Amino acid sequence: VQLQAFGGGLVQPGGSLRLSCAASGFTVAYYAIGWFRQAPGKEREGISCISSSDGSTHYLDPVKGRFTISRDNAKNTVYLQMNSLKSEDTAVYYCASVKYGTSCEKRPEMYENWGQGTQVTVSS
Repeated sequence: VQLQAFGGGLVQPGGSLRLSCAASGFTVAYYAIGWFRQAPGKEREGISCISSSDGSTHYLDPVKGRFTISRDNAKNTVYLQMNSLKSEDTAVYYCASVKYGTSCEKRPEMYENWGQGTQVTVSS
């Protein structure tokens, strides 16, 4: 059972990236999936989540209106579309599945199946 985030890269301020979270060994449709990021010297923070119970989505305030989380059950993948990127979005981005239930949780310790992250660098 594993989730793998990919799609990061170097982008200029104001640019866009789409991250993908691909699952192997389980079905993303059955779990709430969260996106997290960790910048150097900072704690890992949850920035978005999509529940499996009702498909509701949640966003951390700094990314509201700029990031969009979605799920493609046929591809067993969760996406994070990131627009209007800022330098403060620079971080390693991870995805993970909630441990219990189908609803989103706020705390990273409530998630599991962390894969290797993908680096997002926003710089001119």
